[in-house]
Amino acid sequence: MQKYKRFLISDSILVVISLYVALLLKFDFYIPSEYILFFKLNIIPVVVITVVFNNIFNLYKHIWKYASIEAVISIVYSLTLSNIVFIIYSYFINYRVLENQYFRFPFTVHIIFWILCTVTLGGTRFIYRIKEEMQKNDEKNNKAIRLLIVGAGDAGAMLIKEIKKHKELNYDIVGLVDDDNSKIGKTINDVKILGGTKDIVSICKKNNIDEIILSIPSASFQKQKEILNVCKQTKCKLKTVPGIYEILDGKVNISKIRDVKIEDLLGREPVKLNDENINKYIKDKVVLVTGGGGSIGSELCRQIARFNPKQLIILDIYENNAYDLQMELKYLYPQLNLKVVIASIRDMERIKSIFSSCKPNVVFHAAAHKHVPLMEENPQEVVKNNILGTYNVATCSDMFNVEKFVLISTDKAVNPTNIMGASKRFCEIMIQTLDKNSNTEYVAVRFGNVLGSNGSVIPLFKKQIAHGGPVTVTHPDITRFFMTIPEASQLVIQAGAMAKGGEIFVLDMGEPVKIADLAKDLIALCGLRPDVDIKIKYTGLRPGEKLYEELLMDEIALTSTEHNKIFVEKPIEYEIEFLEKSIEEFKEIVYKSDEEVFALIEKKVPTYKRKK
Repeated sequence: MQKYKRFLISDSILVVISLYVALLLKFDFYIPSEYILFFKLNIIPVVVITVVFNNIFNLYKHIWKYASIEAVISIVYSLTLSNIVFIIYSYFINYRVLENQYFRFPFTVHIIFWILCTVTLGGTRFIYRIKEEMQKNDEKNNKAIRLLIVGAGDAGAMLIKEIKKHKELNYDIVGLVDDDNSKIGKTINDVKILGGTKDIVSICKKNNIDEIILSIPSASFQKQKEILNVCKQTKCKLKTVPGIYEILDGKVNISKIRDVKIEDLLGREPVKLNDENINKYIKDKVVLVTGGGGSIGSELCRQIARFNPKQLIILDIYENNAYDLQMELKYLYPQLNLKVVIASIRDMERIKSIFSSCKPNVVFHAAAHKHVPLMEENPQEVVKNNILGTYNVATCSDMFNVEKFVLISTDKAVNPTNIMGASKRFCEIMIQTLDKNSNTEYVAVRFGNVLGSNGSVIPLFKKQIAHGGPVTVTHPDITRFFMTIPEASQLVIQAGAMAKGGEIFVLDMGEPVKIADLAKDLIALCGLRPDVDIKIKYTGLRPGEKLYEELLMDEIALTSTEHNKIFVEKPIEYEIEFLEKSIEEFKEIVYKSDEEVFALIEKKVPTYKRKK
């Protein structure tokens, strides 16, 4: 109603002004006195006629901030008809202005009047629309994401250009930070360099920063980790421009900016592979990956596909994951000779049939039960799958002349306190024993937890954060070694290339990470505050769980290899008779009680100390 009155008043004033200006233009800015009198007599009629027609055409009901071409046509129709009526009125209902003399407006006055009314009445409405749009944009700008860019180099400069080009991102670039003191106080593309990385927290607080983008692709992973650790203190959302090794074309664009992931906080340098050695044992070979649909197995398949095997065989008991991986690899590597086999490693006859028909040259054995608490409740299944299943695949490798067998082991196999780790330790004993009695080269590769793998803490924490918490951690001091899935898989393949038979390769996992710190980091990366927005709840150690993991046997020293992230140990040797007798005992025990299974594992794995 208020806007209705506003337009009604403005229209009335503009109609009068338009008529007066029309007279001025007609008479070269000198209006005869009789026409001034005639003008005054017509003010009310012309205003009434115009307002009536504007009402008929709903000009006072339009929402003008959404005005379209139809609204413009309505203005033209209304003013045209109102002017026609006014002409008729002024020609046929004449005023006697002077004695025995009648006046009416010249026709050109009506034409000028119509033009002026159309421009002024229409103009006021579109000025109103523009004003509304400007207010809307101002509101949008007020809510714009206040951005701080870390890095005032070439990447930072290109990033600013990209952001300014993409207005839809709704970024307000507040400033940059850089550790080059000579740059501080200067500007890049009208954006000021506010300080160094040590000033990030104070800058964010002072300028109400919402988001930080790390734009130093040339910095080392360790340096990026240090900066991200500072950024975590700000409670801002963190994003990053990938490292130079990820930007092959050397360009920085919006599509390459991604959220900072927990992996970035590990500060890992990218793994460098010796492709020549890997080619020797994978290229033009038939490669079988058991558990190929799992987290590690699927990444092994992705990496192996790059080295042009003669055939890649994915073996898994769970068809959904295997199918998804099959579709992915067919798309990425259309020339790859790919075969997917659905089978259980527990079924010896089925495994024999697969080896007989496919004749693999290299086997990566990743199939295993790995969830520690679940396996403590189901020890028979651990024996069936991890021990007897591994024995089936390993003996078939010998039987069908496989060149190389690589077992995926775990840090939980070192001085194990749970049955899953003990089963993996027995598998290490198994492959070292088989290696002495076979032409096949048997090796094991041992590493810790893998970030983002099925069953790891990261997916669990993400779900808990999405539900508003709490994030559950078993103990405030519990630590684990972590690797990324690609990192672990590449090092497994590299270790296989270096194997001569009988080794247990140990991967350099860096420093152990506190799970509680990992939880806090993940909460912070979501733009939330640990123990404020999302609570951390400590639930206590689970059955068989250690406060920390070890990567090697205490009594055995590690030997370095040609790869700076791979080490090798030579643990105590066992005889083939011990292995064969143990397997028979395990076959008998799987249908007996839990306690009998635990007791046999303790007997066969001397370093296993069960936590009760």
